[in-house]
Amino acid sequence: MEPLNLDDFITHIDRPDSGVRRDAEDWRAGRSPRAGTLGKLDELGQWLAAAQGGLPVKPIGQPKVVLFAGDHGVASLSVSANESGTAVRFAKAALAGESAVAILARRYGAALRVVDMSLDCDPAELPEEVTKYRVRRGSGRIDVEDAMTREEAEQAFRTGMAIADEEADAGTDLLVLGDLSVGGTTAAGAIVAALCGTDASVVTGRGGSGIDDLAWMRKCAAIRDALRRARPVLGDQLELLQTVGGPDLAAMTGFLLQAAVRKTPVIIDGVVSSAAALVGQRAAFRAPDWWVAGQSTGEPAQAKALDRIAIEPLLDHGVTAGEGVGALMALPLLQAAAELWSQLPERAVHDAQSASVDDIT
Repeated sequence: MEPLNLDDFITHIDRPDSGVRRDAEDWRAGRSPRAGTLGKLDELGQWLAAAQGGLPVKPIGQPKVVLFAGDHGVASLSVSANESGTAVRFAKAALAGESAVAILARRYGAALRVVDMSLDCDPAELPEEVTKYRVRRGSGRIDVEDAMTREEAEQAFRTGMAIADEEADAGTDLLVLGDLSVGGTTAAGAIVAALCGTDASVVTGRGGSGIDDLAWMRKCAAIRDALRRARPVLGDQLELLQTVGGPDLAAMTGFLLQAAVRKTPVIIDGVVSSAAALVGQRAAFRAPDWWVAGQSTGEPAQAKALDRIAIEPLLDHGVTAGEGVGALMALPLLQAAAELWSQLPERAVHDAQSASVDDIT
């Protein structure tokens, strides 16, 4: 197998079709209601047209939620309200259809997939299709050691790429990306702080678990120590993921980049997927044109990452649950935009019909 070279993504990723984007403006100008009156739905409709490469937009028929799962060794420092090594509970709840993301996925007609990258549990606790991609059991404590080896980082990254390919080959037309992790926001904070050149305190939030002040201080200290280890490897995105990321973050980065290669749009979720997106943007500057952010979580690291990528969250409802919930909440907005941009009537026809109704009345 050839060594993994992230620079290759620069040549493999094109932006969504700019010609179609221009045509979309003309197409929309001839439709009713008037262009611009649908606000964000018009912006998303134009984006979907360019991503799909044609007009009218095709309705979203096969959305898929993909959740990468892993336990982070840094959680042993009590940086999360959840106990270290317990992310398997989230995976089991999602698979049983009992978690918030599973309930919403059913409501919005999206299939759900859980991928175990580094859960700290016996693989026998989960279905084989979930654990078959596992790279290792848990990740290293990033404040004092690498999250994983170089070989494991490459394996995880390639796994993310392979899953993006599988979904594209299966006809998935919109991906919703999230994570199932304990300690993941700490690793994500270290990555964002390193890539944005900020201090640990600037990116340290309360996480989806809602930690208290003492836990926040422990988390800030862990990110500070991880940041010292991250700064020397900033020139190599894969080494950065190896050092202070984890198999789940590496897989998510590969997933995002390969989805862009395959011209499949992605809704990203909270701080963990946003950190992966920031790494992806460093590898291939055109890749973020294929992504939208579902919702602002209020996490400072997410805000920093999205600002650097130049992506504005679609929603801000104060949801901090993680697990893809925020991204999934934005799915109906994308579905609505696709439906409208697939069926909006021509203005002349609409005006003539309105005039006929006026004559009758």
